[in-house]
Amino acid sequence: MKILYILAAIFAAFILIGWIGLNIQPKSFSMPTLQKTDPKTVSLPGGLPAPVERFYRTVYGDQIPVIETAVFIGRGKIRPFGVWLPARFVFVHNAGKDYRHYIEATFLGLPFLKVNEGYLEGESFFESPMGTFHDDPNTNQGANLAVWAEAGWFPSIWLTDSRVRWQAVDENTALLFVPFEDQVENFVVRFNPQTGLIDTMEAMRYREAGEGKSKILWITRNEPGNTLPDMKISAVSSATWLDQGSPWAYFSLEETVYNVDVSEYIRARGQ
Repeated sequence: MKILYILAAIFAAFILIGWIGLNIQPKSFSMPTLQKTDPKTVSLPGGLPAPVERFYRTVYGDQIPVIETAVFIGRGKIRPFGVWLPARFVFVHNAGKDYRHYIEATFLGLPFLKVNEGYLEGESFFESPMGTFHDDPNTNQGANLAVWAEAGWFPSIWLTDSRVRWQAVDENTALLFVPFEDQVENFVVRFNPQTGLIDTMEAMRYREAGEGKSKILWITRNEPGNTLPDMKISAVSSATWLDQGSPWAYFSLEETVYNVDVSEYIRARGQ
């Protein structure tokens, strides 16, 4: 009986340590010092679908900033194995073309799972303890969608990039068409009828590398929380695969910078 008590105490201690470890938030990464360029603006174009025009007038007004690059730093949580893990991240964008993600899942505030992934010059890469892929056709398609979905944190690119177009659906919905190789992909963009801001973006995306896989509906949502500086856009976003029924990741931006030289930084690994 004494042995059972000891084993129960050890088990309880492991549970407590695990709970504490998964509830300690990591320290955020530091924003790198990168050379900035002078901001430019263009006038809001005419002929946009009604909910799209309302969105841009709410976020920017009549003048639309030209965003060429962006760096985002923040924290959140991810669920790669069915258990929520605290995380910190750096996202780097060459707007409408390339991106790089570096994500660290942590325990007791210390990194134990590191992910480098992105999309450079039309080729995706994914490097982690769970596997490594490079230039897989499925992950290329998914990564290209990420380029355009994450532009929700700098949505002016959906107007200033001539390859992108909007199509009306109804008073609170529009289709967003974006380029991919020699094809065109599209998102269903749903706008909040009260605020005019984007609630969700939906697209058919490959989740897995390799042949014989099917696309799954991928949903990104702007969650309640803080907003980006000088904009009404939510700083908190989630990502969900329809067949899983609930988000697998939440990302909360804490620091942002636009129009900086990321030519080398976007090709790096790690922070």
